[in-house]
Amino acid sequence: MRFLLINGPNLNTLGKRQPHIYGTLTLKEIEARVAERAAERRVEVRSFQSNHEGALIDFIQAEAEEAQGIIINPGALTHYSLALRDALEDCGLPFIEVHLSDIHAREPFRRHSVMADIAAGQISGQGWEGYLRALDALAALVKEEGRE
Repeated sequence: MRFLLINGPNLNTLGKRQPHIYGTLTLKEIEARVAERAAERRVEVRSFQSNHEGALIDFIQAEAEEAQGIIINPGALTHYSLALRDALEDCGLPFIEVHLSDIHAREPFRRHSVMADIAAGQISGQGWEGYLRALDALAALVKEEGRE
């Protein structure tokens, strides 16, 4: 089983960017923890981060055929990127949207996700552990649907 782990704009600055909101782990540390859990579940994870919407879309289009699911933290693109939403929908893979902070308890403009209605799930406000929960949930979903 292979999953794509995708992180959007500014997530490359984790660990130093507003640690009181996003925590103190770097993206590389989060990716390593996800990879460790994935190995326990016999899941291969291909990680990618970009600050550019088109690069995220290109990655999905290039990699989706060889994957069974996606874990994505779209960052600010969550709230307005219809192009990223379309790429996620078009690839046909189940995906779980992850947010380190609770977007529903933040500023009004952060409370709406244009992707939530097509996601297999959304995990918000559980810090870096939300990525592990997304991995577990996605692995269970893929097995249940027989997509392995």
